[in-house]
Amino acid sequence: MSFDFKQDKQKKVHFIGIGGISMSGLAQILLKRDFKVSGSDMKGSPITDKLAKCGAEIYIGHHKDNLKNVDLIIYTAAIPQDNPELIKAKELKLPMLTRSEFLGEIMKGHQYNVAVAGTHGKTTTTSMVSHIALKANVDPTILVGGELDIIEGNVRTGESEYFITEACEYKASFLDFYPYIGIILNIDADHLDYYKDIDDIQNTFEKFIKLIPKDGYLVANADDLRTSMVAAKAECNVLTYGIDNGVIRAKNISFNENGCGNFDVYKNDEKLFHLKLNVPGKHNVLNSLASVCTALCLDVDTASIIEGLASFGGTHRRFELKGVKDDVTVIDDYAHHPTEIKATLSAAKNYPHNKVYCVFQPHTYTRTSTLFDEFANCFYDTDELILADIYAARENDTGVVSSDMLGDAIRQNGVNCINLHSFKEIVDYLKNTLKEGDLLLTVGAGDVVEVGEMYLQD
Repeated sequence: MSFDFKQDKQKKVHFIGIGGISMSGLAQILLKRDFKVSGSDMKGSPITDKLAKCGAEIYIGHHKDNLKNVDLIIYTAAIPQDNPELIKAKELKLPMLTRSEFLGEIMKGHQYNVAVAGTHGKTTTTSMVSHIALKANVDPTILVGGELDIIEGNVRTGESEYFITEACEYKASFLDFYPYIGIILNIDADHLDYYKDIDDIQNTFEKFIKLIPKDGYLVANADDLRTSMVAAKAECNVLTYGIDNGVIRAKNISFNENGCGNFDVYKNDEKLFHLKLNVPGKHNVLNSLASVCTALCLDVDTASIIEGLASFGGTHRRFELKGVKDDVTVIDDYAHHPTEIKATLSAAKNYPHNKVYCVFQPHTYTRTSTLFDEFANCFYDTDELILADIYAARENDTGVVSSDMLGDAIRQNGVNCINLHSFKEIVDYLKNTLKEGDLLLTVGAGDVVEVGEMYLQD
């Protein structure tokens, strides 16, 4: 079915799994446009509380009776087929759309859709583009996969033709989108519970760029080999960027006392302007270049680009400063892939510290197993690694892999690593080990952030 974002305001939309970061964002967009919204989730959260205050009917727990005078069902790929609401919706023959299909329908109502794709850096780059767009006063609608202070959450509803969103490759969901500008930050092996291999992932990105109209733009990282291979097949306008390659380049790069990049932006041999970032790491230099390219494609003025990026201090859970206790700095980061972990630890090297202690919580058994060797070789830039148990997320423990197995492999590679099996054990160990000037990183996509919070509270 199709959904007319501007004409179907009398319809009541029900979200199965409304508490998720993306689903809640879509629900908020509809609420701001005066749609009737209901939704269910397994447990309450600050997100569901916020939706209730905005006017949504919220149900805790999934039950067939939650579907009351509903016209359209939205559900995520994580919802199992035996979900009672999904079964009831099929019995009632209600129209149903996946989250990505519904997002695509909303994008149809906008002319300038910016879809930020790539294995790593989507949330940060989407946030950077959003900061620039807000400085340029183009009144964008924004949907980002993290909490962004400038919009006081993960969603902003604008009244213009501009829509900025992340475009996740998991289960090829971004193929439901309608990008005017498609950004590819990088292509790496991930989500191997769905994709056969890295070539399968690359082929899916090739399908993604075919969604961009001929008068639209592909923004592509020329320093990433597979992204460059995909970009070579584009039939739209292409603008490449990079540190070593690309049309838009970062030159004369230096890092300040907090590891944040300062550099000149060049277009071929012409210097365009100088940028000072407020987020650390070489990877964020690349993310900022992607946002610069996007702004140039949209004819955004130079001042808005410079001021927008200078005002961006990061999103929650992306190298986020959580606090300082007894001169120990605690930083949390969402990194859950070996490439992301390397980038985070590299950024930490340029951050003031005595020793770096990293608490890592592997995310899902599938990812830990399929990328086992990569995980075993990505922690060389930490002085000590503390491994928590694997965060299962949507999976069951089959016994194929464990955090202890990963710890053994990491120790064999010469990294100072220990395994601890509860957050209390970890916090007790840290309290007895950390000294003035040390840097504590909590890393992972699960609930490992709680370790740093517990340490700061005790």
